[in-house]
Amino acid sequence: MKKSQSPPSSSSSFLNPKPSKPTSVLPYQTQNLRSLYLIGKKLGQGQFGTTYLCTEKSTGNLYACKSIPKKKLICKEDYDDVWREIQIMHHLSEHPNVVRIKGAYEDSVFVHLVMELCAGGELFDRIVTKGHFSERKAAQLIKTIVSVVEGCHSLGVMHRDLKPENFLFISEEEDAALKATDFGLSVFYKPGDMFYDVVGSPYYVAPEVLQKHYGPEADVWSAGVILYILLSGVPPFWAETEAGIFREILKGRLDFESAPWPCISESAKDLIKKMLNRDPKKRLTAHEVLCHPWIIDDRVAPDRPLDSAVLSRLKHFSAMNKLKKMALRVIAERLSEEEIGGLKELFKMIDTDNSGTITFDELKDGLRRVGSEMMESEIKALMDAADIDNSGTIDYGEFLAATVHMNKMEREENLISAFCFFDKDGSGYITIDELQHACREFGLSEVHLDDMIKEIDQDNDGQIDYSEFAAMMRKGNGGIGRRTMKNSLNINLGDALRMADHAPLSNQK
Repeated sequence: MKKSQSPPSSSSSFLNPKPSKPTSVLPYQTQNLRSLYLIGKKLGQGQFGTTYLCTEKSTGNLYACKSIPKKKLICKEDYDDVWREIQIMHHLSEHPNVVRIKGAYEDSVFVHLVMELCAGGELFDRIVTKGHFSERKAAQLIKTIVSVVEGCHSLGVMHRDLKPENFLFISEEEDAALKATDFGLSVFYKPGDMFYDVVGSPYYVAPEVLQKHYGPEADVWSAGVILYILLSGVPPFWAETEAGIFREILKGRLDFESAPWPCISESAKDLIKKMLNRDPKKRLTAHEVLCHPWIIDDRVAPDRPLDSAVLSRLKHFSAMNKLKKMALRVIAERLSEEEIGGLKELFKMIDTDNSGTITFDELKDGLRRVGSEMMESEIKALMDAADIDNSGTIDYGEFLAATVHMNKMEREENLISAFCFFDKDGSGYITIDELQHACREFGLSEVHLDDMIKEIDQDNDGQIDYSEFAAMMRKGNGGIGRRTMKNSLNINLGDALRMADHAPLSNQK
């Protein structure tokens, strides 16, 4: 729910009219959705949009389309929220357990998000059907959920609405993959940022969110609540009203005495206690959850997190040849704002003096803030690899090229666009002269062009055709309440906890 809007006073409403709300979410015009897709049956109803089955006319492929009526977008903040949701979905698109966005469309009435179809239903419904899961199965599910949290946090995103309804199975098979969806309340954040708006869903909201002073640790709390439910079939903090639920959350007392808890391992209970620690500073991080003995397989802890996604992408980029790096720069500069908005936020996080370039010290500090323990020599090597024009700093275009995810690079239209950039005369081949010209454009010198062509030129004709270029680019790339709150505490927390007993949770997301 939104914050209440104060009506303008009669004396000032004419002289100071309220600013008009935007008319569009996307900063560009799109094709009409119905010219590209056939809209089918309704799949689900959320608080802000309806999801339909849709079929791509050109391929027959099935997708899900979330249609958000613009009449529900009351103010500029609402328009910004939808635009941020689109950017965040693109930003997280590499993660195997995040629903992939295919495209966004807008008309005069709706904003449409076309996404990967998950036909297996919600985790919520499986919990309701099963009652609760075995420890082994619960461990598998929570490992997936927390890996999504870790992936979000490593890319500077806080989900803020983790709950079983926001995880979908890809199919109805028992062992189907689980994917996170609905990033409508998600935000970009920098290490140390604090948030003050009360968002989330009643059973899953962390105590510090209710106290209006929180950071990404709140996501781990919500995942801990989900784990408790997976193992027992009931939420850990329960009451008949929202105010009652909030009181129980603030008390933080966990029931491990009632059935089935006496039959559940001490290790599982230990993990829940550490995920539901009321002190965010003492709560486990997502990575620490994944390293907990109850979660890990074969006693092998997972690799250190990115130092995060940024570092793993920089390492990948550093191993590429010069042509591939230049091509990535070309592709990155042609990506839409919705696809690179998350990387822009990461760049700003590292570029602390807002100069538009990242220095060695800024890169070193930025990587350390997200947990990197690299030596200075290793960071310097990454810096040199990303610094395509050898200027001694990483500019925004170089950062995009080095950190854009490979699934953006591999799209056919992007590869063709990059190839055409180098093939200046449109002959269908990249020659040594054209490579030399491109290197000058990028400020590169001392590049061994003959060696570069030999590495890529599979038929040894002394030039690079499109199939050779594409092969080079693709090589090595590897009964629980459902309602969401959004600023729903228009009154202060004390008032909320004194509310009368008539605030049942809605059955809608």
